Amino acid sequence: MATLTYLALTSLDGYTVDARGDFQWAAPDVEVSTFVNDLERGVGTYLFGRRMYETMLFWEGYESEPDDAESVRDFARIWNAADKVVYSRTLESTASERTRLEREFEASAVAQMKATATSDLSIGGAHLAGHAMELGLVDEVHLFVVPHLVGGGTSALRGDVRASLELVGLDRFGAGVVHLHYRTLT
Repeated sequence: MATLTYLALTSLDGYTVDARGDFQWAAPDVEVSTFVNDLERGVGTYLFGRRMYETMLFWEGYESEPDDAESVRDFARIWNAADKVVYSRTLESTASERTRLEREFEASAVAQMKATATSDLSIGGAHLAGHAMELGLVDEVHLFVVPHLVGGGTSALRGDVRASLELVGLDRFGAGVVHLHYRTLT
């Protein structure tokens, strides 16, 4: 069975995006982005809500610049090679290769994907990930805590979701970022 993972970069006060919708403060350096790439390398399918999908479209057909770090080029290859499922009631179509649009997030369909997938799945977007956690579908959580306070915005973890987690790993990076790796307990 494939693993469904939620990975997010979050401020120390728990936000993925600040109140203005900005997330530049969370841009990973080469050390962190290389680590994230190694985690994402095994992902065969990304599950996205509409807003996260629209943000990630930046990587579709990404044309690298000469001064781009290799980790940037590497992530573009990883993202473009994976399948994507976008859950949206309002999006009319998708604008990326290897992408299908679903109107409803159905637990049984996601459980079936996990059961039959030959590679792992990743879920993106705090709201969608929270919903999947609520349904008991998320197996692992990777939070990259950035030493920055933003005072509000989109929470990395929905406040109404309850789950028991086990810490299975912790990594520290030179820029003060801390990676917390949790496994969900059933």
